[in-house]
Amino acid sequence: MSAVIEVNGLQKRYGSRAALQGISFCVHKGEIFGLLGANGAGKTTALACMEGLLARDGGSIAVRGRMGVQLQSAALPEHIRAMEAVRLFAGWKRAAVDGATLEALGIHEIARKQYRTLSTGQKRRLHLAIALLGDPEILFLDEPAAGLDVEGRSALHALIRALRQQGKTIILASHDMAEVEELCDRIAILRAGRIAFLGTVRELTAKLGKHYNIVVQSARGSERFETDDIETALPKLLARYREAGVPIADLQVNRGTLEQHFLQIAGGDFA
Repeated sequence: MSAVIEVNGLQKRYGSRAALQGISFCVHKGEIFGLLGANGAGKTTALACMEGLLARDGGSIAVRGRMGVQLQSAALPEHIRAMEAVRLFAGWKRAAVDGATLEALGIHEIARKQYRTLSTGQKRRLHLAIALLGDPEILFLDEPAAGLDVEGRSALHALIRALRQQGKTIILASHDMAEVEELCDRIAILRAGRIAFLGTVRELTAKLGKHYNIVVQSARGSERFETDDIETALPKLLARYREAGVPIADLQVNRGTLEQHFLQIAGGDFA
């Protein structure tokens, strides 16, 4: 697969603090690439450098294709109407306005509303509509589903999949592990300005083990256990309860989630 983004030895400092310490990765054409990191890990800095919004202090970045960028926030005038903003950016980009995309994002419903009156979710949809102007080949999406309701998230995810089917490359930064697991082909997890993991979700699970969670409800209350070897651990656990004379009222076994794996590698809170 051809790489449309190549990052080699990227470094960025803020005074004496090294935000990025020589990270390297590539993003292939037509894939959805997830960029994850806890607070202060360097995720937002890496995005800004790739987008050309922040100067790097070392290393190189190659981006091959037209870019569309959806930021977490945008400095749009408070009184501009949603459709006016779309037309304004379309004029700057000399791009046609795609009615089907606006319909999919629900822009027609908020077309005459002023930017200051929009909800967080409505602003996110407007930012994405602007990012898609000019038919970009590479999309940077920073928390695209933030503030959306269940129906809005479902529609957005369907649109992201459709964009990938059209051959677009998508770099997705998200704190929603379920979203990342559902959409991303590969992920990079940053920790303290370095890449702690790079690969698929399946490879991450294999790296850390299956990590089963066992929840037992008994007269002693709810007790939780963790194991990577369910076939060995579960019979032993049941035997311990039986030997102690404690009847089990309920038992649940769940596979470890991407969120648990993320916490194990990245540490800290999501960013």
